[in-house]
Amino acid sequence: MLASFPKRVRIGESLTKAESLRFFKNNDDQQGQFASAGSKMHSTLVRAQNVFGFFTSVAFFVGALIALSVIVFPQNPSASIKLRNVQVVKGRPHYHSPKKEEYAHIKFDLDADLSSLFNWNTKQLFVYILATYPSLPKSSKTPNPQQQAPPPSSAIIWDQIIPSSPSKNPNIPSRHRAFSPLSARGKINLKNQRAKYQITDITGKLAERGNVTLEVGWNVQPWVGALTWTNWRGWGRWEGVRGGRSEAFKFPEVKGKKKEGVGSAG
Repeated sequence: MLASFPKRVRIGESLTKAESLRFFKNNDDQQGQFASAGSKMHSTLVRAQNVFGFFTSVAFFVGALIALSVIVFPQNPSASIKLRNVQVVKGRPHYHSPKKEEYAHIKFDLDADLSSLFNWNTKQLFVYILATYPSLPKSSKTPNPQQQAPPPSSAIIWDQIIPSSPSKNPNIPSRHRAFSPLSARGKINLKNQRAKYQITDITGKLAERGNVTLEVGWNVQPWVGALTWTNWRGWGRWEGVRGGRSEAFKFPEVKGKKKEGVGSAG
């Protein structure tokens, strides 16, 4: 803001030399005050905020670069899963189940090589086995031939977390973990493995359903970036999983159920 002119100055009148010097001196003093006030704005807090903003920008850029760099890392996972045994029993699958229902016990063989899913940005790998079976159609009094079949049901029967560090890998014997190569991190070899979780259905019935399959899936959890799931189709340098599905099988009848005509008097 400029210093005000002397009050005695009228339109058309000119300033004396002394008054002109005093006017410009006052104006320079006010500009100096504004400059000192501006310098106070660059306090320690403002400087810290600027440094923190610059640091977060650099960290975000480096994190994005690390997350995108895994695209060039080739992946070629493979898995083979086979059914060993399946039983359907009727009872309470859990202690808190309100009523008895049919549920299935499964045993399987799994031979998988998922070591190519580990890279410099992998924190851990979540592996699971999914059982998929057809759903029962909703009952209706008037059958509709145009009614579409319901989507298949699925349930996880087994899972495991594989960390990136071989020293914590549950698939490597403890005496070999210290000297285990990094290529052994994602290798799984299970024989006659019992499922961790039973298969149940909302209808309470499972016996004699056909077209049941077991499927290997995983979720890669990185240090930085987005989660990636099972890749069934190739994409760039990432090949689709080879195998990973079992042959279709059928749930048997309920264990211990008596067949009609068996044990009857002749």
